[in-house]
Amino acid sequence: MRLSEFRQALSDEFGDGYGRVLTRDLILTAFGSTADQALAGGASARDVWLALCAETDVPKARWYGAGLPAACN
Repeated sequence: MRLSEFRQALSDEFGDGYGRVLTRDLILTAFGSTADQALAGGASARDVWLALCAETDVPKARWYGAGLPAACN
């Protein structure tokens, strides 16, 4: 997952405003930091997306974000 795909999936799942709040303020247990901090620290966008999905109880059917083939599920 590219960072642009992460941002698109974030917007699709949470909306632009709330998505930005989540990446800025929500501490992801898997990283011990926010999504923005994890990305800035070199974590992969895919790993951050999956951690964000787990932390916010996104149904697993939607964990792979927008525009990716169903075969990824």
